[in-house]
Amino acid sequence: MKDAVEPLMRRAGRGRVRVMFMDEARIGQQGTLTEVWAPKGSRPTAVKQTRYEWAYLYAAVEPATGFSSAIIAPEVNTGTMNAFLNVLSGEVDPGDFVVLIMDQAGWHKSKALKVPDNIVILYLPPKSPEINPVERLWHYLRSHFLSNRAYDGYDHIRHAATTAYRALTPDVLRSVCRCDYLERVC
Repeated sequence: MKDAVEPLMRRAGRGRVRVMFMDEARIGQQGTLTEVWAPKGSRPTAVKQTRYEWAYLYAAVEPATGFSSAIIAPEVNTGTMNAFLNVLSGEVDPGDFVVLIMDQAGWHKSKALKVPDNIVILYLPPKSPEINPVERLWHYLRSHFLSNRAYDGYDHIRHAATTAYRALTPDVLRSVCRCDYLERVC
């Protein structure tokens, strides 16, 4: 990996090379049920909706620092991915260069994808979500903020996802998205 990063460091100039992982999560009315603490012998109830409305949370996390960038959108497609890349590009410091590691979803590899000059994309091997630390972030958000809930519609889902994501601190992101295998390489 060092051999791949050194040319990027030269390209970044005086800025930093930031290694980030990216993924999307669907959040909505077909939500997650999780276990809850309850008195022994009781049977706690949980809400399970049967409606089909949701939002998608796009996020990139830098496990080393806890820096992240995210947007919420009504769908996943190349246009929304382009919008996310523009947001990410604008949120890093001028002169910084982002190595964005993500899966090979169709909208990630589309010919219509417009990657900003300060971002380069590296793809994870197919069917390997276990090596993308952002997958652990989705589990954390669902188990701590978004499970066992009912949503009135898209705006309510968007508000809940926004509130949950804004509650994350850099310390939590570093902990949840810790990436030991990357730390050993760089």
